[in-house]
Amino acid sequence: MQKNSTNKESLLNTPDSSKIDRAELEQAFSLFTEASRQLVESYQELEQKVGSLTQELALANGALRQQFEEKAALSGRLEALLAALPAGVVELDAAGAVATFNPAAAEILERPLSGVAWSEVIEPEFVATSVAYEWDYTVQGGTDKRLSVVGRQLGSGERILLIHDVSESWRLRRQLEQHKRLAAMGEMAAGLAHQLRTPLATALLYTANLAKADLGEPERIKFAGKSLVRLRHLESLIQNMLQFVRGQHAEVEEVDLVAVIEDALQTVQPHEASCQRHWQVELPSTPALVCASRKELAGAIINLLENAVQATRSGGTIRMELDEIDARWRLKIADNGVGMQADVKERIFEPFFTTRKEGTGLGLAIVRNLVASYGGEIQLESAAGLGTTFTILLPTR
Repeated sequence: MQKNSTNKESLLNTPDSSKIDRAELEQAFSLFTEASRQLVESYQELEQKVGSLTQELALANGALRQQFEEKAALSGRLEALLAALPAGVVELDAAGAVATFNPAAAEILERPLSGVAWSEVIEPEFVATSVAYEWDYTVQGGTDKRLSVVGRQLGSGERILLIHDVSESWRLRRQLEQHKRLAAMGEMAAGLAHQLRTPLATALLYTANLAKADLGEPERIKFAGKSLVRLRHLESLIQNMLQFVRGQHAEVEEVDLVAVIEDALQTVQPHEASCQRHWQVELPSTPALVCASRKELAGAIINLLENAVQATRSGGTIRMELDEIDARWRLKIADNGVGMQADVKERIFEPFFTTRKEGTGLGLAIVRNLVASYGGEIQLESAAGLGTTFTILLPTR
């Protein structure tokens, strides 16, 4: 019995392991409580943030919905305006096929457009004119139209075309040009009578001498030749007058301005080679394409070159330059000859105004009308004793 009692006391004096576990457990519960409190606070904070973000998202969704509705309304309005637009609008995809178009485009072109390859089917039917961005177009039924077609490239490879039917304004422009020429014809009637009277009287005088019975064969040949010269002068005068009144009616085509200039130089230079003038010619190495009548354009350039030759003496300089500026070809024909007084410059393009005894006064007037008919313009710079520069501006093809 003594031994059992001793063992029991020994157990009582040993550290209680259950008490140690309780302390650790209390500490663990304390940590768990603190963690739970922090978790609750974090959850409440997160809940507040979620609520705030929900409100912000609702506001953003409302703003987006409002923007969408506004853009939908704007899109609908743009579609309505595009449908009501009197001009034709055609959108081409990256492959060149018609992607979208408005009713006016189909009405102007008078043919189905959906999915049509523009460059292969429709564009070949356009015929170039002398006016930039204007084309002659023949409807399949046979109606001729004058269309203005302007295109712009979009960033992703597509193109958008704006098409106007300018047939009526084109006809009005032609009528206006015709009326202006008729008005000018009326104003120059008196000058024409004077121009015709002098060579006609001379031709009549020489012809009258041919009727003399005692006239020898050499004299007869001389008078016949002089009469022929005067009659040819009359013919040239009448042809120039008719060309001025009619305006430009020759068929226009795509011509290389460089080649036309070279042809004009080959015509003029051999006739003045003995005078030893200095020629300075600067032409681009690539073609300079314009819409014009090759023959009439060459005639206009020859006219200006002959004027430059007549204005310069032996040893003088004639300079020609051709370059491109602002979608137009600029041709300058300059000389260092006698130049013009201010009063002559003001009248130099008037019909029948000339400073040369043998001139008709129609050459520069015809040149100005011709250049204008191609959609271009001609400019003049001149000073007495310093020379003259004519500048022709023609739209690029």
